[in-house]
Amino acid sequence: MVPDTQIRKGVPTDHIGWIGEYIREKRPDVVVQIGDWWDMPSLSMHDPIGSLAMEGARYEDDIEAGNAAMLALSTPLKGLGIELHLTLGNHEERILRAVNRDPRYAGTIGMHHLNAARLGWTVHEFREIVNIDGVWYSHFFYNPLTGRPWGGTIDNRLNKIGHSFTAGHEQTMRYTSRYLANGQEQHGLVAGACYLHDESYKGPQGNHHWRGLIVKHEVRNGVYDLMRVSLDFLCRRYERVGLAEFMAKKYPKHGYSLAS
Repeated sequence: MVPDTQIRKGVPTDHIGWIGEYIREKRPDVVVQIGDWWDMPSLSMHDPIGSLAMEGARYEDDIEAGNAAMLALSTPLKGLGIELHLTLGNHEERILRAVNRDPRYAGTIGMHHLNAARLGWTVHEFREIVNIDGVWYSHFFYNPLTGRPWGGTIDNRLNKIGHSFTAGHEQTMRYTSRYLANGQEQHGLVAGACYLHDESYKGPQGNHHWRGLIVKHEVRNGVYDLMRVSLDFLCRRYERVGLAEFMAKKYPKHGYSLAS
């Protein structure tokens, strides 16, 4: 499972090559990218038009950056027979929201510009639930009465959802499991960060979170053995140096908060 990458123009994407190589080596049966692959800052509703954050933001740049990274990930996986799934996130959904706000954009911008389907990925709509080997996958799970994502502890979410689930959306890594009275085991997982850059809106205290991949072994009927694979591990494996040192040397002015 590949958490949110939030790729946009100007952010480091070295880790995408590491991920592709790692998947090629391990050859899992299934890969799920949980959404927010394309960050789409040009269509953000959080930053008003004319603000400094929107200076120079372009839809074409957003699409090109995400498409280039998706190609880099998909190329080493070609021909391996791996089942590939992409559950679209709220950042990709910004495209449809922009069209709904202004129908003049219909046909000019759209999901057809995303290249994942052309590269062999099965693309699932935002908030659609995808059942793979008994685990429900979606970018996030939400209260059907309010439409807002379930919050609180990971145990609370598993209780509310009532089924083994995996989600992204949040810059965190939370995991729990439980046994029901009938002996059935259920797993709840939220992992929403797989990128090298820091997010400026989170400030100097908000970027110290775990970033990486999730590997699930022996997945059957919603039950699995979980293994975390950090970006620091991947950097050491393919660059022969720790991630903090790699970033300091290659991107000295970029800023990166290592959480391992």
